[in-house]
Parts: sequence; structure tokens; C-alpha cells
Amino acid sequence: MKTNRSSPVLRRGRLLANAFGVAPRLRGEGGFTIIELFVSIGIIFILFALAVAGIASALSKAQMNGTMSNAHQLYLAQFSMANDGMSTDATGLAWAGDYAPALTLLEDYINKLVRPGYLKGGDVAKLLSAPGCNLRVNVNNGPPASVTFVPGSMSALKVHPVQERDPANTIFATSRNYVYDTAINGSAVPYGPKGFIVVRKGGDANVFNSRQATVAGWGNDQTKFQNGVGLKHGDNVGTVTPNDPAGTLTY
Repeated sequence: MKTNRSSPVLRRGRLLANAFGVAPRLRGEGGFTIIELFVSIGIIFILFALAVAGIASALSKAQMNGTMSNAHQLYLAQFSMANDGMSTDATGLAWAGDYAPALTLLEDYINKLVRPGYLKGGDVAKLLSAPGCNLRVNVNNGPPASVTFVPGSMSALKVHPVQERDPANTIFATSRNYVYDTAINGSAVPYGPKGFIVVRKGGDANVFNSRQATVAGWGNDQTKFQNGVGLKHGDNVGTVTPNDPAGTLTY
């Protein structure tokens, strides 16, 4: 069986076949056989699938970088507040783990930042949202300003009870999908096993891949894991215990 050699589809298929080393066998005046046509179409579908996968990967990386940037903005608000608290001895301006009584709600912690003006109420939903975690808030402009989290929504970030006395590599906040030294649940939001975000008390923020979620991903070297991902509040240097510390603030 012959096909029309003048067809634009066949001309493109012939070029693809030549590019990938699939030489068309001529029949009569040089038409493609049906098998050769199917090979060319198959190559097109393979290239299309690879392109779609590459676009999806790039989109996920961009989204995780955006969440990392949001987490770092939250850190900057926290650092400014704690720094002012140290300068003025104001007990209401402190790291999340230094309040007495201890904070138990992420909403209460965020309002510690909003009321003095370290964080704008209108920015809270954006900073704490990511794909699959769209936090909704009601903003009260005050004075003093405050926010109320809307039930049924969720925060993409959770805050660890870090204290002033903790070293700089202690974890301040992570993406919701990450539980310390625990393999990532494939259905956890945001990002599932695609990766997770960590911001530490010293201000450095990073995106990690799922293999780096546990000590095993760091050659079972606990100190290397703590230096890479971060030290959990309450852990000793060189000794890693799984799960988030008590008092981690999640919504």
C-alpha cells in the first residue's frame, strides 16, 4: 500500500524518520510504507510526552521556589520581631517557642506578627498558601490588626517552636508535607514526594528532594543530616529523632 508522498504530514514524518535513523523504504516513486508512517508518528508522540514531562517538572520547581520565598518572608518578619524583642526586652516580641504560656495555634502565632505590624494581614493568605493548600483568612484592620483563619482551609507552612537559645541551623519552618526525618507521604500537600522546603533560624531557606527527607538519604550520617536539612528543636547535635517537635504549629 502506498501513501501520497506530497502530503505535508508525510514530509514531516520523513524528516523525523531520517533524523532518528529510520530510513524509509521506497515503493514505486518513493512513498512510505504504513509501518514506516506509524514509526514516525510514534516518534512524534514520544517527543511530545518528553516535552510535557519537562514542562511539569519546571512548573513544580517554580512553585516550590515560590513557597520557599514565602517561607523566607515569614522568617524575616519573625526575625525582625525577635530582634526588637531582644533590644527592648519586650516579652511579646519573641521566637515562636519562647512564649509563656506556649503557643498552640498557628493563627495565634501569626497574630503575634500581625498586631505589631511585622506582617500585614492582607499578606497572610498569600504567604501561607501553595498548590493544594489555599489558606483563607478574614482580616480585621483594627487597630490592632488581626486575622482569623477560615475553617476548612489549610496552611502550606508549619512553624517549629524554635527559641532564642537554639543554634542557627535549628529549623524555623517547613512545608506542610514534611515531617522531620520521616519519608514523605505521596499524597501529602503541598508537593507530595516532589520535594519539601525548610527555613532555618539563621535565615537560610532551601528546597530538598524527597530522598533527603530522612537520615538514610544522607548516608545515615546524622550530623550531616542536621547540617543539611536542619537541627530539630530539642535534639542534640549528632542525634536525630524522627517526627516534628512537640508544639509545632500547623493549621
